[in-house]
Order: sequence, then C-alpha cells, then structure tokens
Amino acid sequence: MNKTVFAAMAGAVALAFAGAAAAADYSGALNDPARPADQKARDAARKPAELLALAEVKPGDKVGDFIMGGGYFTRIFAAAVGPEGRVYAVQPAEFISFQAKYGTDQDAVVADYKNVTPLRPSLGAVAFPETLDVIFTAQNYHDMHLKMAPEPLAGMVDKALFASLKPGGLLVIVDHYAADGSGTRDSDSLHRIDIATVKAEVLAAGFVLEGESDILRNPADPRTASVFDASIRGKTDQFVLKFRKPK
Repeated sequence: MNKTVFAAMAGAVALAFAGAAAAADYSGALNDPARPADQKARDAARKPAELLALAEVKPGDKVGDFIMGGGYFTRIFAAAVGPEGRVYAVQPAEFISFQAKYGTDQDAVVADYKNVTPLRPSLGAVAFPETLDVIFTAQNYHDMHLKMAPEPLAGMVDKALFASLKPGGLLVIVDHYAADGSGTRDSDSLHRIDIATVKAEVLAAGFVLEGESDILRNPADPRTASVFDASIRGKTDQFVLKFRKPK
C-alpha cells in the first residue's frame, strides 16, 4: 500500500476514535452509586468513558465482559446498557479454582445489577446464551498464554468470541505492552504480551482490525517489570485494539 494512503488512513482512524470519545457521555454510568469508591478512584488512570466510546457501547446493547476480574468494567457496562441491555460477566472456571475471590467478586456484581448474567465456563468452552454487540477484555488476553494454558487456547477462544458476536459486532482488547518482537515470552513472568502477537491471533480468527488507540500509553514504562511490581503497577504502557466481525 502507498505510504501516503496508509498515513491518511491511520490519521482517519485516530480522528474517528477522538470524535467517538468526545461525543459519548458515560458520566451517568461512572457515577452510578452501586460502584465501589475504590473502583471510581481508578477511573482517571483506566479511562473507562473513552474505552466505552471506542467500543460504541450504548443503551440496550448485549455486552460480554470476557475475564471480568474484579468487575470494574462489568459494573460500568451494566449501568451504560441500562435495563434493556444485558452484560454477560465471564469469570473462567480456571480463575475461580485458582483463587476463590474471583467467584465472590462475580457474585457481588450480580447482586448489585439485575442486568448482569454470570458465566463460569472453562476457557476452552467459552460461549454466550445469545449473540452480542460487543465483547470486551481488559488486561487479561495474555492469560491465555500462561504456562498452564494449552498452546492452541488463544486461537480457540478467539474463534469462539468471533462466533459469539453479531455481524458487525466489536471485540475490544486492552492489555499490557511487552517488548516489541517478544511474542508471548513475557506473558507468564511479566503478564505482558506483544501487540503484534495479539493482532495476528485475532485476525486469524476472522476479525478485521478497525483501529487502535494510544489513550493508555505510558512511554516511561520500560516494559521489563511485572505489571504487579510496585514501581509500575497501575501505570503500565497499555495498548487498545478494536476489531470488528465483518458483516
């Protein structure tokens, strides 16, 4: 492709992202009284309003929060899609077996939101009860490349997510940058992954890369420490990728 054309396309994507983030108003979801105070305190760093705008989340949507963790985004999605929408909060069985708190965190979210449905599948058997508008996963894609995971797991999951979306549906992935060219080398030790690896795997499942955003970038992160290291925790260099299932 001509470099000038490519640059123009990249600029258009960046402008589209900026416009979406500016147009969407998720203040009601962020100020939802059911959200714990400690989660609200993380909003400045995690930029949830901008991410929901990129994911084009709107009232009435069916959203899958894949590997929900403590439910930070699950709660925001639930408030954003409203009573006519539905959020499927996926907490893999493997996570709950590893640490029971993952299960109790999921239970707490479900107790607070009537439009959240809990799912606890094995990662190798991910499925949703209905087709979705959006699937979102934050800081957990690399977990499919932990040493305990079978080698083809990520590819299997990507295909399952593709099948779970309606035509034109979106998959948004947020994760911690690893060193360029490192592949999955640091996924287990540092909980990071090479952005190029994620792109290649997700594209192989049939998705189209619609764009990426720099809203969570931190050039000061050397990408050499574990994301749980006190020197960098909460301040890692992160990528945001937006994929679409073709219509």
